[in-house]
Amino acid sequence: MIKKYAIGVDYGTQSGRAVLVDLADGTEIADHVTPYPHHVIDEVLPVTGKKLEYDWALQHPADYIEVLKRSVPAVISQSGIDPADVVGVGIDFTACTMLPVNKQGEPLCLLPEYQENPHSWTKLWKHHAAQDEANEINRIAAERGENWLARYGGKISSEWMMAKVWQILNEAPEIYEAADQFLEATDWVISQMTGNIVRNSCTAGYKAIWHKADGYPDKAFFKALDPRLEDLTDTKLRGEIVPLGTKAGGLTPEMAALIGLQPGTAVAVGNVDAHAAVPAVGVVTPGKLVMAMGTSICHMLLGDTEREVEGMCGVVEDGIIPGYYGYEAGQSAVGDIFEWYVEEAVPAYVKEAALAENVNVHEWLEQRAAAYKPGQTGLLALDWWNGNRSVLVDTDLTGLLLGCTLLTKPEEIYRTLLEATAFGTRKIVDAFHDNGVAVDVLYACGGLPQKNRLLMQIYADVTNREIKVAASKQTPALGAAMFGAVAAGAAAGGYDSIVEAAEKMARVREDSYLPIPENVAVYEKLFQEYSKLHDYFGRGENNVMKHLKAIKEEASE
Repeated sequence: MIKKYAIGVDYGTQSGRAVLVDLADGTEIADHVTPYPHHVIDEVLPVTGKKLEYDWALQHPADYIEVLKRSVPAVISQSGIDPADVVGVGIDFTACTMLPVNKQGEPLCLLPEYQENPHSWTKLWKHHAAQDEANEINRIAAERGENWLARYGGKISSEWMMAKVWQILNEAPEIYEAADQFLEATDWVISQMTGNIVRNSCTAGYKAIWHKADGYPDKAFFKALDPRLEDLTDTKLRGEIVPLGTKAGGLTPEMAALIGLQPGTAVAVGNVDAHAAVPAVGVVTPGKLVMAMGTSICHMLLGDTEREVEGMCGVVEDGIIPGYYGYEAGQSAVGDIFEWYVEEAVPAYVKEAALAENVNVHEWLEQRAAAYKPGQTGLLALDWWNGNRSVLVDTDLTGLLLGCTLLTKPEEIYRTLLEATAFGTRKIVDAFHDNGVAVDVLYACGGLPQKNRLLMQIYADVTNREIKVAASKQTPALGAAMFGAVAAGAAAGGYDSIVEAAEKMARVREDSYLPIPENVAVYEKLFQEYSKLHDYFGRGENNVMKHLKAIKEEASE
């Protein structure tokens, strides 16, 4: 019997990676990572060198095609398989990562007349400069009693589609007018692969206020925001919205030649990176919270009913797995915090010691941090280095480290930052569980669980739940490949549903992290103190973080 394969392409914040997967059992045959040539654009624009304002984060759409061009041929070459045996391709993406395109589907930033305008470029998920627009969306929606607001925990994020679109209209109306459509980057890449612009229900539901039964908010709401937005969903957000696993089309001859696959190969509609990871760890039923852990964390959970949960990023029917309500929450910075500390705040002697021991700085710090017992550092931190996504939904919040003395060591601070992110996840777990959405066990995937055992034990102790870890190092890409197999269908060697694909292809490690009772008891005390700080600085009693940010912006003008 001839083996059949699918390719999953995972687009992250700093790079994209392709994974070639055996459809029989989910074995990853080959993988390849392509760093984005232009990285994250958060200081100056490419080509023109124009300086960006605070809280901006852009990307270059050509980098996405570069990933396909480099990584797909690489996995075919590594494996030595016949490209004809690849029956399907799927992709996943950070979201909301969006861009304006013209009638030909070309990104406006690639056209000379628009290159110097920052609003013509792809706005990355962590572009937070649309906070003013998000605040107004939330205020007006609450005043009007819009019933959809509760599906998003009571607040729309500045990271999402509507806030970013409105920012473009407010600050660059000429770009808004020139845009024929605003697309999620995942849908734009699919359009380049297939020649078809098809919007997927996952990004539309979680990031663009779309509902399976109700559609988008009505025109009256958009008119209340700004009369110029009244027809937004009929015009610049127009198009069919289809379920995950749907075949968007086949590879065009041009794209097939570029990436080394057969023309007509089935391509699934786009997906969100974290959401694609859920079936890849075998989660297709409620009670199991999946954490996609990397620069940030996205928390996904399935439920039987639609419930209101503070700060959730959304609840979408069929949004992750058909037949269930898919819940999403998240933390805006996790791995990014650890990276900040290592890159910007660790003393030189730590880096020198790590170099002498032939380990990276993270490993050096983790080894020493693991020697401390919970509570032994005397430190506590709030994990808001990039704002708070859930449960407060406020990008203007900032980080806090409390309890330092003249004897505080770098490894103590490192451990405290690990613990802070675990407390942030605990807040999210409690919000779901206390509102009737069961969280019985945690699943972890992404880069962090593969690298940091101390981190995972802390998460198990803080949440007092078992944590199972994905066997795959590229879980979202595996999930994307599974959806590619569903787009191909069983007749072509794939699968007819994502549940069937998960039964055969999902993989988790045999070992797991179990909470240690004595650690759980101490972390419960620390969590109560974290919660006091969380509410004091995060719920308006003390707005010093926002005042400092405003003073900084004034001083920078």
